Amino acid sequence: MSSTSDIHIIGAGLAGSEAALQLAKRGFKVRLYDMKPSRKSAAHHSENLAEIVCSNSLGSQNSETDVTASGLLKDEMTLLDSELLKIARQVALPAGKALAVDRERFAECVTQQVKAQQNIELIDQEVEAIPEDGIVLIATGPLTSPGLVDAISQRLNRAQLYFFDAASPIITKDSIDFEVAFYQDRYALEKEAASEGSSSGSQGSYINCPLEKSGYEALVDILLNGEKTELKSFEKESACYFESCLPVEVLASRGRDTLRFGPMKPVGIVDPRTGKRPYAVVQLRQDNAEATLYNMVGFQTNLKWGVQKEMIHLIPGLQNADVVRYGVMHRNTFIHSPEVLLPTLQLRKEPRILFAGQLTGTEGYTESIATGLMAALNISRMVQQQSPLSLPKETMLGSLLAYITRPEAAQQAFQPINSNWGILPELPEGSFKRKDKKARNQLYAQRSRTTLEQWMQQNNLNNKAFELAAP
Repeated sequence: MSSTSDIHIIGAGLAGSEAALQLAKRGFKVRLYDMKPSRKSAAHHSENLAEIVCSNSLGSQNSETDVTASGLLKDEMTLLDSELLKIARQVALPAGKALAVDRERFAECVTQQVKAQQNIELIDQEVEAIPEDGIVLIATGPLTSPGLVDAISQRLNRAQLYFFDAASPIITKDSIDFEVAFYQDRYALEKEAASEGSSSGSQGSYINCPLEKSGYEALVDILLNGEKTELKSFEKESACYFESCLPVEVLASRGRDTLRFGPMKPVGIVDPRTGKRPYAVVQLRQDNAEATLYNMVGFQTNLKWGVQKEMIHLIPGLQNADVVRYGVMHRNTFIHSPEVLLPTLQLRKEPRILFAGQLTGTEGYTESIATGLMAALNISRMVQQQSPLSLPKETMLGSLLAYITRPEAAQQAFQPINSNWGILPELPEGSFKRKDKKARNQLYAQRSRTTLEQWMQQNNLNNKAFELAAP
């Protein structure tokens, strides 16, 4: 590839926007295609790029005492200088340890950044065929249009795979009854009681709606018996759910107590009216910067809107809730990455074509951004006639990419996955006490940072050489 090679990025969602900004700041000209605003998918509402459509949370962040898999991935992305992660932190909302964002403001800021870059040509066009020239990054996300799905399927000589994702209802804060509902983070009161001089009753990040057994049972009955939106014929044929984002009614169908051990678990919550743990609890998380909107945590659903209204108004504290968006469900698309992709995100049979985002079988907003970053890094090397790079498996992103492209899974069933400790190479025997997971996670994080810094130094990846001008 010469330094004048055309670079086409199809899809200006999280992965595509990250990739475009990464390449632009390195001095490469990019054609970024997106079908909005002329045409929107069923789940999109605004004309902005990088629109977040399900939860507003990008997962947990690390602290000095608590390291998570999602937090480790963000730490690695910080070292690699992710542009969208910077924007996310600028528009972050209170959400405990999670990185939640004002979704509208986030999309607006990404759109402004992209449009401000002279090296990015933003093209309002639905792409239905893969360009035959230059380098192509396909990052159209989980709602890829049918025409491009067909083109990808023909290119890969393989039918596409699908799973289903669902969005939770959003409620106005001023319609919540705080005579019943209350602010509290899980285990917050226990931590306050253990700390000298702290005051109980400090406002937490989550709103909690407590349920007694009778109320919980009535809610489960609605979930089990409520009328659901009919799937289209093509969706029925291939319907399967991603385990991390199951519709609440699917969880309820697995046993009447399943929700009490899942999104409605009351562990670590104390109802200030009774001083006791509720039988179950519905939590709501802030959805916009003004804190006027809250989404129901774990209540992604395919129930019809009338049933959803009945269900929501049955929950204590939400009996008069004003619902500004009901839950929706849509089909997601992903390729069989173990069969067709390299860890560099290139097609095995046609390396000039790369994939990023949820199309690759990575699940999660942070993971989508990270794959866009990695794809851009390799595209920049390809244009300069350098070999593409694979991240070390000791890093979370390196392990994630290695996992979704592992050749041994080429002939197996393949389902999307997000960052988790189970995909990392094990630590040396005896380096931590087996039951001390915090110590283990800290060691994973230390190993990742050391490995990533050495890898960046070996490959001359000094991010200080790249600066993205503010719009």
